[in-house]
Amino acid sequence: MKILIKNANAYINETWVDTDVLIDNNKIARVEKNIKDDADKIIDATGKKLIPGFVDLHCHLRDPGQTYKEDIHTGTKAAAKGGYTTICAMPNTEPTIDNIGEVEYVQRKANDLGLCKVKVIGASSKKLEGKEIAEIATMKEGGIVAVSDDGACVQNAKLQSNIMLYAQNFDIPVIVHAEDYNMAGKGQIAGGKVATKLGLAGIPALAEEIIIARDIMLAESTKCHLHIAHLSTANSVDMIRIAKKEGIKVTTEVTPHHLIFNEERLVSFDTNFKCKPAIRSEKDRQALIQGLIDGTIDMIATDHAPHADFEKDKEFDFAPFGVIGFETAFAGLYTHLVMKNLISLELLIDKLSVSPANWLKLNAGAIEVGRCADLVITDLNKTIDINKNTILSKSKNSPFLGETLYGKIDITICEGKITYNADE
Repeated sequence: MKILIKNANAYINETWVDTDVLIDNNKIARVEKNIKDDADKIIDATGKKLIPGFVDLHCHLRDPGQTYKEDIHTGTKAAAKGGYTTICAMPNTEPTIDNIGEVEYVQRKANDLGLCKVKVIGASSKKLEGKEIAEIATMKEGGIVAVSDDGACVQNAKLQSNIMLYAQNFDIPVIVHAEDYNMAGKGQIAGGKVATKLGLAGIPALAEEIIIARDIMLAESTKCHLHIAHLSTANSVDMIRIAKKEGIKVTTEVTPHHLIFNEERLVSFDTNFKCKPAIRSEKDRQALIQGLIDGTIDMIATDHAPHADFEKDKEFDFAPFGVIGFETAFAGLYTHLVMKNLISLELLIDKLSVSPANWLKLNAGAIEVGRCADLVITDLNKTIDINKNTILSKSKNSPFLGETLYGKIDITICEGKITYNADE
C-alpha cells in the first residue's frame, strides 16, 4: 500500500521542513516537495506537524492475568491514539513474564491484535521475588529487549550484581524500579509537608536514591547497561549526572506526570495521582525538567499502569499505585511544558521518539528514506478533552481527567499502516 502525505511540516534532522512524504508498504520511500506519484491514500497535512512515531520504553499491558484492567488490544489501541508506534511491556503480569513461554504469548497476541509494535521486557528474577535469576538466556533468544523487576525491586545487592553480570553477557540492559522497601515502608505519597498535612505515611526520597546509588556502583563494577526507570527526585538526577560524567553506562527516563505535577495535587486525596514513585515537590519537578534539558535524562516513558475504577475508588491507603498515560503523554507535555516555554517542541520529540528509538536500536525515530514508516501527524492548535468517555484504555485512572489539552494526534501510522485516525 502506498500513502502520500502532502504539505507536511516535518521534523527532519532537528529542524522543520515543508515537504511531502511517500510511504511504500512499510518504509519511507521519498521525502521531497511536490511528489506526484500515484498512491492508495493521500493525506493532506497542511498546517500540521509530521513527526516520528513515539516509542514508550515502559508500560503495563496487564496481559496475561489482569485483562479486566487492560489487554494487548485495548492497550495498543490507546497507545496508537496517543501517537505511539512501539511500546515495551513490563513483566509484572500474572503469571510473570519470566520465561520463554510467556514472552512468546505476548508476542503472538501483539502480532494478532496489536495496533502498534510491542517489545517484551522479561523479568530479572523469577516471579519478581528477588530470590533467583530468571531465564534471561532463553528469553533473550525469544526476543526480549531488556530485563526488569519493575513493580518490584531486587533488595539483595549480591543477587542484583549477579543479574547485571548475567545480563551483560547477553548485551541486555537491566531496568530498575528503584525502591528500598524498608525505607519506603507503607508510604502512600512523597514524604514531606503534604504527607504530614494529610496524615498519610510518606515515602522518603532516600527510598529511591539508596537503590540508585547502589546500582550505579554495581553497574560500574559489572559494566552492565543500567537503566533507571521513572526518576523522581532531584538527588537522583544529580547522581545520574555524575555517573554519566564518570563514563558509567547508565540511562534513565522520566514520566509525564512527574514532569507536570507536584505533590500539591495530592491535597484532594485523588487516587488518580497516587503512583510509584510518588509525585514529589516542586523542587524535584524542576530538577527533572532541568535534567531533561541538559541530557541527564534520556527519554520520557509513560509508565502506563491501568487500574479498574473499583480499585481506584477506595480510601487512599487502599487504592493501588499507578496512572495511565498513553493518550495524554504528548498533549499533556505539549500543553504544560512546551506552551509554557519550559522545554522546546524539538526536545519533546527527541525524548518521546528519537532517543527511545535509538535506545531500542529501531529503524525508526527519524523521517528518512529507508526508515520504517512509523509517523504521527498532529495539529498543535487542536484540543482534546480528557474524560472517561473519550479514553480508549480499558481503565480510566488518568491524572488529566477534566483537562483540555492542546496537541491533538490526527493520524498515527505504524509500519505504513494507519493505526489511528481521529476523523474515523
